[in-house]
Amino acid sequence: MASDIVAQLADSLAKTGVEEGELSYKGQERKLNDAQSVGEIVKEIQDFEGLQALRLEGNTVGVEAAQAIAKALQTKSEIKRCYWSDMFTGRLRSEIPPALNSLGDALMLAGAKLTVLDLSDNAFGPDGVKGIEKLLKSSACYTLQELRLNNCGMGIGGGKILAASLIQCYKKSRAEGPPLSLKVFVAGRNRLENDGATALAQAFQMMGSMEEVHMPQNGINHPGITALAKAMQHNLNLRTLNLNDNTFTEKGAIAMAEALKHLRSIQVINFGDCLVRPAGALAIAETVSEGLPILKELNLSFGEITSDAALAVAHAVKNKDRLEKLDLNGNCLGEDGCKALQDAIEGMNLSEMLGSLSDDEGEPEDDDDDDDDDEDEEEDEDDEEVEEEEVEEEEEEEEEEEEESPDNKFATPPSALRPPDVSSFLSFPSPDKLLKLGAKKALLIEQQVDVTDAAKTAEAFLKIASVYKEENNEVKNAVLDTIDGLLKKAFASPSFQGYNFVSSLLVLLGLIKSEDKVKPVLVVPGHLQVLEHVAQQDYFPKESVAVLEAFMSRSNKVLESCGHSRHNLQSTLQRLSVKTYTEL
Repeated sequence: MASDIVAQLADSLAKTGVEEGELSYKGQERKLNDAQSVGEIVKEIQDFEGLQALRLEGNTVGVEAAQAIAKALQTKSEIKRCYWSDMFTGRLRSEIPPALNSLGDALMLAGAKLTVLDLSDNAFGPDGVKGIEKLLKSSACYTLQELRLNNCGMGIGGGKILAASLIQCYKKSRAEGPPLSLKVFVAGRNRLENDGATALAQAFQMMGSMEEVHMPQNGINHPGITALAKAMQHNLNLRTLNLNDNTFTEKGAIAMAEALKHLRSIQVINFGDCLVRPAGALAIAETVSEGLPILKELNLSFGEITSDAALAVAHAVKNKDRLEKLDLNGNCLGEDGCKALQDAIEGMNLSEMLGSLSDDEGEPEDDDDDDDDDEDEEEDEDDEEVEEEEVEEEEEEEEEEEEESPDNKFATPPSALRPPDVSSFLSFPSPDKLLKLGAKKALLIEQQVDVTDAAKTAEAFLKIASVYKEENNEVKNAVLDTIDGLLKKAFASPSFQGYNFVSSLLVLLGLIKSEDKVKPVLVVPGHLQVLEHVAQQDYFPKESVAVLEAFMSRSNKVLESCGHSRHNLQSTLQRLSVKTYTEL
């Protein structure tokens, strides 16, 4: 009987697309230069009744092609979700604003009511923000719930334009009916700095509806952090706050600790690599101890935290029943401090929650602390004097770069010119790039991938698994650690749909056909070897094991080149299925 249910589920998966109402050209690497090149896409958009979502990620769209697509969208009033990340690779920066303007005008003309707008990984700078400014102020965005602009190079100027657009949208929508209630905002790696962050903080405070805010790697110092902290107090439903790799110092950390006292719904706090220092860590520990009843994850790694402060944090999470992860790696505990922390955690029966301490920096020297205090005083004195000058210089430099530098005329420069980073690895995976991400590779990739999106998680899984090498222990361990971190976080998310993850995985492997014409990947042994590992982990649902077994046992040409790995995976899946059936 169980086998019949699995067979029915497998058949159902094979006949259905990933998401209803969605037209996807994701990851097809099409070069769409003119109207002729998008003829097929235009016709499919026109013929698609009830179009709710359009995926254009992973293609490159020129001005004429965007105009043709826009014309087809003018009658699609039901469209709600636009997944348009990584859409201008290799394009001139001057091409992007008119392309975005065309698409935005079409959505407004159609009377669309958007809920999701994703333009991440387009590196369009401040001018790109100007290209969506009119759309963001329009009634098409009164219903917007998710705005994703990760890795777009907005800069301070772009951040200010974006903030002003959101504020105007809020005011106009409130005057006409329900106000804009944005829930998810993602804008990592945008060089927003203090002024950009402060401007956005005003928008967040006004809306008061945020549930997730992700702004890692933006060069924000304590004035910007303090402004964000003040804004977060007004967003009582905030669940996730990710400000990784900005510079809090004690002032910013203490301000944020005060803000957290108002946020009883917070579940994930990521202040890793934020230089919170001992005083900041103690303030955060006090807040955690007194409140935050449903906290699941606290990341205070790489923050120059000393042993006493780390112990205070550990004791603060003692009674957090829902805590899943505490990250204090990369701080200044020293050998004795690490042991004391591990002993304390073990005594509270929280050993499984504490992350690795392998990158501890050792105990700080007294002289270093004095130097840090002096540096802080100098920073405070200099901040007011140079802040306005720096903003003006940066905006002038951005304009000069666009006009004078041939290399910077392109929306996405060749990856070879940049040092290895997460985006580079996920775009063109290699073992060397993964290893060069360093000790924080798993965390960095977790931050880059939207683990609430089952399809994006499946895509990231296959990219990471593709570099797996059984014979190279360093690469092998790096891949498995990264995969485990990613999938643990995904399956632990209440909104993550494991069924959709397996479905997307099977589509991408070419084992089921998709109505969205998703291009399958080239299957390599690493994909199946890593899948074998994952199937045996506690976080992986047992019902998904049976579904995978049903598909792996079918004859399929795409797996022929991976005979040995496929055989091992089949054997493992069969063994796990028998074990599950026996337990039932």
